[in-house]
This record gives sequence, C-alpha cells and structure tokens, in this order.
Amino acid sequence: MTATAGPAPTTEHVIATSVLVIGTGGSGLRAAIEVAESGVDVVAVGKRPKEDAHTSLAAGGINAALATMDPDDTWQQHAADTIKESYGLANPRTVEIVTQGAAQGIADLERYGMAFAKEEDGRISQRFFGAHTWRRTAFAGDYAGLEIQRTLIHRAQALDIPILDRVYITKLLVADGRIFGAYGFDTLDGTRYRINADAVILAAGGHNRIWRRTSSRRDENTGDSFRLAVEAGARLRDAELVQFHPSGILEPENAAGTLVSEAARGEGGILRNALGERFMERYDPERMELSTRDRVALAAYTEIQEGRGTEHGGVWLDVSHLPRETIMSRRPRVYQTLMETQMLDITQSPIEIAPTAHYSMGGVWVDPVDHSTDVAGLWAIGEASSGLHGANRLGGNSLIELLVFGRLVGQSALAYSAGLEAQVRSAEAVAQARGEVQELLDSQGTENVRALQREVRNLMTEHAGVVRDEAGLRAGLDRLADIEARMAQVGIHPDIAGYADLSHAFDLKSSVLAARATLECALERRETRGCHNRSDYPEMDPELQVNLVWSPEAGVVRERIPEADPAVAALMHSGEEIDLQGKLVE
Repeated sequence: MTATAGPAPTTEHVIATSVLVIGTGGSGLRAAIEVAESGVDVVAVGKRPKEDAHTSLAAGGINAALATMDPDDTWQQHAADTIKESYGLANPRTVEIVTQGAAQGIADLERYGMAFAKEEDGRISQRFFGAHTWRRTAFAGDYAGLEIQRTLIHRAQALDIPILDRVYITKLLVADGRIFGAYGFDTLDGTRYRINADAVILAAGGHNRIWRRTSSRRDENTGDSFRLAVEAGARLRDAELVQFHPSGILEPENAAGTLVSEAARGEGGILRNALGERFMERYDPERMELSTRDRVALAAYTEIQEGRGTEHGGVWLDVSHLPRETIMSRRPRVYQTLMETQMLDITQSPIEIAPTAHYSMGGVWVDPVDHSTDVAGLWAIGEASSGLHGANRLGGNSLIELLVFGRLVGQSALAYSAGLEAQVRSAEAVAQARGEVQELLDSQGTENVRALQREVRNLMTEHAGVVRDEAGLRAGLDRLADIEARMAQVGIHPDIAGYADLSHAFDLKSSVLAARATLECALERRETRGCHNRSDYPEMDPELQVNLVWSPEAGVVRERIPEADPAVAALMHSGEEIDLQGKLVE
C-alpha cells in the first residue's frame, strides 16, 4: 500500500466506562439498559443513527409462549419448535434460556411502554408465523421491530445512557488476552475515539450484506462483529448458515431485497409462479405458504431456476384476495412500502418477490448460557452471536432473543466488571489500532473499496447463494483470494462530505473475513440441511449434525451439540418429522 506523509494527527477523545456496548440496535440497547438500571456506567456506540438501526426493519412480530390465544402453548413447545426447525443444529441450552425467558422479555417491553396489539379483553394478541405449533407471535401492526427500537431508545434516554451514533469501531483493544476497550472514529469529521472499558458487549449485527440482494442497507451487516471478534482472538460458529428470506422485492434496483414480511403469508398470502400455479403444493403440501423460511425460499428459487419465474426473475405473492381492512390494519408497512417504491396497490395486485439474504444464523462463538466469548471481557449478542437458530431461524425468534440475552449479558458484564481487581491496558495495542486507521487514510492506491465490495457481493451471490456446490465454493475462494490481494492497493479519499471511504474500507475488511469463513464452512458442510443446500450432497448427513467453528488459525473444526431436555425432545418428536421431500428438485 503506497503511503504519503498524511495529515496532521487528528483529535482523539478518550472515554472511560465500566461497560461498552458496540451496536445501538435492539440487542445493544437492551444490554445497555440492563447495565444502566443497575447504576453502573455504560456507553453505547453505533455507526448508524440509533433510530434507524437494523432492528427497526423487523416487521412481523416477537415470539413468546404467552398462551393468550392458544392456552396449550408452553415454553417447552416453543423450544421444541425452535430446535426441530433448526434441523438439530440449535444449542438446546440456549433455546431453553430464550424460550423460558421470553415472557419476561415481553413484560420488560410493556414496562418500558411498548404498545402491543391487543384483543378486546386486553390480552396481548398473538398470530401464527411459519412452522410454529401455536399462535405465539405478538405484534404491533407490521412495525414490531420499529416499535421495539423506539421503546428501547425511549428507555435509554430516560436513563441518560450516552449513545454515540456515528462512531465506527475499528478495533477491540486487548492486553494479555483480556479486553480493555475499543478504538474508532467519527464517520463525519474523522475524530478518533479511544474508549477504555472493563467489559465490551458486541452487538453490531451479522454479515448478510455481503450478498448482492439483501434485506440490509448498504452500510450495515457487513460482518463487523465477525472481524472485531476474530481479530481480538474469538472464533466464529456456523458462518455458512445464512437465512434467505423468501420475499424480497425486485424493483426498483435501489430497493431490491427490501422485505415483504413473512406475516403476509401468515395472514393468508398465496405464492404463485408465472404460470399461475400455487407452487408450494410441490414442496410442502401440508403447510403450504406457512412452511419454514428455508423451504419457501428454496421453493421460490427452484421455480425461478426451472423457468417458471416472472419477467424479472421472481415469483408472485398475492394478498389481494384478503379484505382491504385486514391489509390496511395488519399489513400497513407492506402496503406503504410497495406504494412508495413501485406505486403498487397490494389490495389490487400481486407482489413480485424473490429470495433475499436476510439473517446470519451463525456468528461469533459464545457460551450457550451467558454469551461470553473466548476472550475475557467480551460478549456477543443478537445477530452477532450464534447458537439459537441453527440451520433455520423461526420468524419472530430474533426479536425475543435480543431481549432475553440483552438482559442476561448485561448482568454478566456487570458481574465481570465488579470482580476486576485491576484493568490491564496496552499502549502497544492502542498504537496498533491508531496506526491501522492512519495507514488507510494515507493510502493512495488505485483500487476502489466500493468496487471491491461489489465484487465480494457478486462472488457470494454466484457461489454461495441459496444453492451451493463444491466447484462453485472453490471458485468463490479463488476469487476471494484475488480480492484479498488487491485490497493492499486501495485508495482512501476523505472529503468535505465525511469519512465514508474510510468506513467502506473497514467494511471491506470485515466482508472479506466473513466471506472466507462462510465459504470454508460451506465447503466443509457436505450435506443439505435447512438453509444450506448442496446440490452435490442433497441428503442430510447424521455425522454433520454438528456446529462448525472457524478461526483463521485452525480453519473449520466440528463441535458437538448437547442433547435436548427429555421433555422438550419428546415434543419435538410428537409431530411430523422433518423430511427432505421437495427440498432439492433441480
């Protein structure tokens, strides 16, 4: 990388706090609230405005076995549904903690002022989501995530939690194998931040932005959590397990991948191919459109690949047969999105959709109980973490996960901070973090970071999309190696508009690491299971009912999954067994 003398040193703010939370979406805010309610100092930082965090895009709802609509529902049945639909890859202990703690998570939201949709008698209303045994998804129209985010922001503000909205964290600071803070910069004016902290909670999302069509915006979910954790000494788990949501819109280009909530199918939406056929009859005739996300996404992908797709390479989702009042009261966000982006009235016309990269079901390796990582003083939560979803995440589980583990991780970080006799720091680690930023600012290479990001997205779409095979994955690794080599010649050009180029350079670093972990794990998982479809290995392999743990040093290592509680296991086996009929037909 060619370097110049560079500008004079910029301002560097030094902040000290007991707990630092990286990420200001739902999981980060919930953890920060837990710390602040205990009277301990906490700072939350995020590279996006907190009002527009990724959590705000979650539309359908939040799961808890409240039994308000179906009295027979229990946390054990919720756990059984979660493990069963994870294709056996969810950690049973993590699942039990989330499903047992779900009611408390809902109660916390109500305590903070969340207005759930309710029945006339005051019960929280709950509806079906795909593959749930009972109605257990609470909601607020189809703005559940936005309302949760607003509720948590309101509570954080009431507690006077400092939230730094536009600080990009570039490095976790480590001394003697223990976290002591983080380093970053202001994305507008370049001001540096060194934040000293006893404990760090990583809540900066997943990696689904490294695909071409995605439900994430351009500057989120680029694998930041993965890179920060790995560079600090942590590992990743199940990076290959990425959920492709069945229904992302196709037009216009700048909105491609924007979600049409799964709840549109839950309310009675029908999927048809270009021939007018209700194609889910071929893939899951029992559950039809209420099948699991992985099956619906693969079904749509297969219809498109076999030539039964629409003009723009999609399928039709039709809700126009539903009463207009139902759509306007229960699907207002879907209606508004399609009206704004396409001037399409969904009460009159079907929606053209296709699978879109939506959710990282793998993430940073964490302990199943307290979500601590391999690095002392570092926790990961939300989409940054792993363990709950396995090979297929149930819709509505991510929002309850962030509430349950936000609370528990906040408590764990508090206990860790209180137990420290002294905090060790490293001037060398700070200098290294500072130098990494400065080296990029000084770089004058000819490679454009945004063009390289686009190449990463293209290769992941072509070689590690809904369906994968050995040759494609190896070709993807070859293309990735070329991108990694070219990264040494990037040019960074901050200007009066801000430090977007520098942000994109770190996004690229994260995307490349996340892509390598994903490709190498996908290569190792030589089977078809849940979201992971290998056309060259179309069957599930019992030997691969394991988690795949990745690090740059050790590569991919298999990790055994513990047995589920007998009562939960019995409920898993009391209904229809998971089968592969209709899974791969190409």
